[in-house]
Amino acid sequence: MNPNLVSLEGKVAIVTGAGVGMGAATAQLLAARGAKVIVSDINPATAAETVAAIRDAGGTAHAVVTNVADEREVEALLAETVATYGRLDCAVNNAAITPDTLPIHEADMAVFDKVLNVDLRSVMLCMKYEIRQLLAQGSHGSIVNIGSVSSVRPQPNNAAYVAAKHGVIGLTKTGSLEYAGRGIRVNAVLPGAIDTPMFRAALDANGFTVEQYAPALSLFNRIGKPEEVAEASAWLCSDASSYVTGHSLAVEGGYLTR
Repeated sequence: MNPNLVSLEGKVAIVTGAGVGMGAATAQLLAARGAKVIVSDINPATAAETVAAIRDAGGTAHAVVTNVADEREVEALLAETVATYGRLDCAVNNAAITPDTLPIHEADMAVFDKVLNVDLRSVMLCMKYEIRQLLAQGSHGSIVNIGSVSSVRPQPNNAAYVAAKHGVIGLTKTGSLEYAGRGIRVNAVLPGAIDTPMFRAALDANGFTVEQYAPALSLFNRIGKPEEVAEASAWLCSDASSYVTGHSLAVEGGYLTR
């Protein structure tokens, strides 16, 4: 394989939810591979931390504070991306919030709506404006949507999260069908148990420790690292995956094989 295919040199990338966890790891890896990265997060402090880490490592990054569930803010995110770096080549739509924790008959509909807004509606909004920009440029591009193992295997007491993550696969497949002919690839990454603040918060909410739960979540008897998910997103953003679209790539330590 030509090693240049996995390079992101000269590309401009957006990563949402890039202040912590998988988003931060992905933004840092894309920058290390040569991309100019827009670090999007709702929290200005954590976005600044990711930008500082990228710049300290010799990379190029710019923070844009964004509520990805707000259409006007997503539109502004794309406008600032183009104003800062001139174009867009790839995006990782990663932003999400902690899953709900109640069975359906006890569901708090305000929580349900919030999870759907952040974990699904935001993906639709980001795709809408990312694809508009790619079409306006007349260029090829790659969009990666972050789903979950819950996109294909439901969990009890997470109705909103499961619905949202199933929807991410639907949006991904629809996008791949609509835009393959225009040179735009749309894929998903489905993380399993990954060591992020959100994952640990979900464990805490259910009264589990990592050590107790890891054997049930992975054939490797460990939870994954954010960097391992970042590698999948980086590959899908790169030209090395040029014949891949509409695909959901699971990064889950074999969890879905059981």
